[in-house]
Amino acid sequence: MVGNILITGGASGLGLATAVAVAKAGGRPLVVDVNPPENGGDHVVADLADRACAERAVTELAERAGGLDGVVTAAGVDACGRLSDVAADAWDRVVQVNLLGTAAVIRAALPYLLLSRGRVVTCASTLGLRAVGDATAYCASKFGVVGFTRALAAELAGQVGVTLLVPGGMHTHFFDDRDERYRPGPDAQLNQPEDVAATVLFALAQPVGCEIRELVVCPSTETSWP
Repeated sequence: MVGNILITGGASGLGLATAVAVAKAGGRPLVVDVNPPENGGDHVVADLADRACAERAVTELAERAGGLDGVVTAAGVDACGRLSDVAADAWDRVVQVNLLGTAAVIRAALPYLLLSRGRVVTCASTLGLRAVGDATAYCASKFGVVGFTRALAAELAGQVGVTLLVPGGMHTHFFDDRDERYRPGPDAQLNQPEDVAATVLFALAQPVGCEIRELVVCPSTETSWP
């Protein structure tokens, strides 16, 4: 039983796939997203770039559900292009959502997770381990998630389980708004988000004291790994 699992970005992509997986496993997905999920369910609409808004969303959902057993931070945005070409506000927003939003959500959830001895699964990226050009905002945010999560695991050892998820490319709408040159090609072999969500569920379902510290899940032909 995975229990009450708060999922950021749970209205689409990996977050949605994780919410579905949690529900199928008998858990209760609690979604925080800038858009409401199409299937309704327990959710609060919130922009993770707004720390106070993110904190309120976590508290509201946790109180509504009577506590939290886990948090999955799947929300993420990008702003592709050379540093000199990406608008400063767009660049900043990537870091605000991907890194600072992750920290804000987990900080707000910690009192509940400490009570339940729950789990956190953060979502980095293979671009949090290997940098590429025209991705300074995304790489900065995801490298930050990697460092944040490893430090958090050390800080919460024996109290809250912490797993770093490092996914490669997936078949989601994440690439839809990008310039054509920054989209995967028609022959790109990407993972299905449902398959990656299964690994998230695996981490969430471990018994207390058994830690899945890091999970790299990517297509066999992933160009950003190793």
